[in-house]
Amino acid sequence: MRAEAIIHLDRFKENINSVKTRIGKNRQICVPVKADAYGHGAVQIAKASLEIEESCCFGVAAASEGLALRKEGIKAPILLFSQPNPDEIEEIIKTELTPFVSDADFASILNEYAEKAKKEIPVHLKIDTGMGRIGCNVKEAQELARHIGKLPHLNLTGTATHLAVSDSKNRRDIEYTKKQISRFKKAVKMIREDGINPGVVHAANSGAVILHPAAWFDMVRPGILLYGYKAVQEYEAPLDQLKKLSRFKALTVEPVMELRSSVVLIKKIKKGESVSYGRTWTAEKDTLIGVISVGYADGLPRLASGKWQVLIGGKFFPVVGRISMDQFCVNLGKTSEIKRWDEAVIFGSPDHDADALAKITGTIPYEITCNVSKRVPRVYRH
Repeated sequence: MRAEAIIHLDRFKENINSVKTRIGKNRQICVPVKADAYGHGAVQIAKASLEIEESCCFGVAAASEGLALRKEGIKAPILLFSQPNPDEIEEIIKTELTPFVSDADFASILNEYAEKAKKEIPVHLKIDTGMGRIGCNVKEAQELARHIGKLPHLNLTGTATHLAVSDSKNRRDIEYTKKQISRFKKAVKMIREDGINPGVVHAANSGAVILHPAAWFDMVRPGILLYGYKAVQEYEAPLDQLKKLSRFKALTVEPVMELRSSVVLIKKIKKGESVSYGRTWTAEKDTLIGVISVGYADGLPRLASGKWQVLIGGKFFPVVGRISMDQFCVNLGKTSEIKRWDEAVIFGSPDHDADALAKITGTIPYEITCNVSKRVPRVYRH
């Protein structure tokens, strides 16, 4: 085994159940499967989702990602989160995706393409309540909803916003999230007062599922949470926030991806000899070095050089020297029970997951799992 990413679908399903228990049975779940389901495999994750939650929908960032799901027989609604380019519109219509609409011009363009195709496109109105990316201004939401309603080939089936700091326990960030939720509620209310059905109303990402019940609305979009990472410490919020959360059961999720390889070579290194590029590590005494076939081309960050440790035979061994493109080294000690070809867990075991690896490399677990490259085969376990 050179390297493989074990995808624990049983854990993924339990994570969905945990979220479902928290938000209640009457709310839908949109499962983000963009970026190949954060590196976990979009098709397999989508099929596993539908096995336990028939009413769920999926979220992608590009029309090509939606097409890949359709080709594998996924018939559930697929939301296109990002602003598509005009050359993607024909594919959107053909693939029956549901794009987000942030402005009247794009809505009109969609309508023109749909008219040519003699089809009606479901769309979700996107409102910018403080994220600062795509989405119309709160004051423009009512007029945009009216505009969509006048276009014969568009069907408003949802209204959404995105929260910027819902994963933060900082009091100022919590207040900012509350303001975003309040602005969104106001916009949706204005749309309804105009006699327009806003469709499925949704705002909550992973952080909001944990910390902000007021953002749950009709549907939630937990991304990294479903893949096993909370990204916030659930009960370190301010006291007034904790009181609101006290009626909800604690949310438990487990990492879905486990990156593994094996010790392909064990060699003796004498005191004073160095290991790997740049000679950044030199043995202080005679020791054994284990070579493991994973490198930064597989998704193990080079920034983890000299900072990370690997689980082999139930024990942790430190990474020494620079992580190279295809392999890295660990210090096994002067004597060791570890044998050649023994399994090495790079991350994914309890307390040794992508979140821990992200923290020592200055990033987030999303980036760690997304960066596990295509040359690492995914092995799905149920």
